[in-house]
Amino acid sequence: MPSSPRFRPFDDNLDADRALAILRSATDGADDGELFLERRRGEALVFDDGRLRNASYDAAEGFGLRAVRGEATGYAHATEISEASLRRAAETARIAVGSGGGRLAAAPRPSNQRLYSDHDPFDDAAFAVKVELLREIDDFLRGLDPRVVQVTASLAAAMQEVEILRPEGGRLAEARPMVRLNVSVIVEENGRRESGSAGGGGRHGLAPLMAREHWQGVAREALRIAAVNLRAEPAPAGVMDVVLGPGWPGILLHEAVGHGLEGDFNRKKTSAFAGLMGSRVAAPGVTVVDDGTLPDRRGSISFDDEGTPSGRNVLIEDGILVGFMQDRQNARLMGVPATGNGRRESYAHAPMPRMTNTIMLGGETDPKDVLAGLGNGIYAVGFGGGQVDITNGKFVFSCTEAYRVKDGKVGAPVKGATLIGDGATALQKIRAIGNDMALDPGMGNCGKNGQWVPVGVGQPTLLIGGLTVGGSAA
Repeated sequence: MPSSPRFRPFDDNLDADRALAILRSATDGADDGELFLERRRGEALVFDDGRLRNASYDAAEGFGLRAVRGEATGYAHATEISEASLRRAAETARIAVGSGGGRLAAAPRPSNQRLYSDHDPFDDAAFAVKVELLREIDDFLRGLDPRVVQVTASLAAAMQEVEILRPEGGRLAEARPMVRLNVSVIVEENGRRESGSAGGGGRHGLAPLMAREHWQGVAREALRIAAVNLRAEPAPAGVMDVVLGPGWPGILLHEAVGHGLEGDFNRKKTSAFAGLMGSRVAAPGVTVVDDGTLPDRRGSISFDDEGTPSGRNVLIEDGILVGFMQDRQNARLMGVPATGNGRRESYAHAPMPRMTNTIMLGGETDPKDVLAGLGNGIYAVGFGGGQVDITNGKFVFSCTEAYRVKDGKVGAPVKGATLIGDGATALQKIRAIGNDMALDPGMGNCGKNGQWVPVGVGQPTLLIGGLTVGGSAA
């Protein structure tokens, strides 16, 4: 499908000076506010069991206008980008300002950083070429292993174009591409069926994902995981030490720790980390950063959805809590700088503090030595779904690929393992940190208060003592 003309709301729909005047009237006497304009296009193709099962395309555009006074937020949005709609939205948003008395916070500092190309992924391949690629993936996997009974391959592309107008007159605009390739496979042997999946992507075009060496690698990885699970034994149960592999297992860090380090939860004192700034919250050597500046990564943003440039924000340094992730409202109320973490799902949502790419930095230990230090436990390489209570950090995560370890030797794969614990305690029980920090392949989505945004995670191989492993009897 050909790309659309560049999104230019102030040239095509609105007079910029009039829009600024309306925004200023809405934020007169407020502490902050902005006009966020967006156009988003997305396409997804799913090839399942030898046929194209679903092909979807969606497009939307609109604006959101916000006025902030203290802890109150007035927000209105519309799909029609026009002066009349903007005036109606301003009347609604202004309700939060009340009698005024606020003073606009300082504008975000300007930045020219661009972390990804504005190349439109819709320009990379015709629809028929994408369908043929998915069919080729299906044929390739079935040809690799006669045990394959089902293949599901999906290809997705999206382009989000945003422009932000701030009441002091600043304007920021950029295009944010996103692509992803996923492959899932089911294998059967002796009446037993198991599955495996792999994939990823980032903020770039489709061409890298459609390269033969790439998609074949993804397909082989999905098949490898499925084959491993065919050999898996029932997981043991009980309290034991656990080694987490590098890369995607950082999703446990993201959920169990990352959300608790977002500014709003700490300002409201609902986080397990509230009131602990400057205290030791993790074992020595543990350093956690949220870095939105990594080029082409799924969770990266050149500037956040309030206009603040993204940054590399240190949250935990050598085990000491040193920072939170902040949007402008919570930063102002807590008396600290905004960190570039004000994110929103779309123009229909107000921004809030959100993670970008949340990473635990590597240590100095060879990962082989980390595993050698595991006397009796589980080596968890892949994770599926999980649940977390942000108020206390308690988590439950299911493993999609894990192995039994005894006396430092990796043994049989195990099935049905779940890891149970709480983030604050798990951080304190980290006993070894590998030197193999890796990023995930680009497949994370994060939900908070009904909003979803793309994120990234990363970590090295870690040895954590005393997690509860749920499975069958030991």
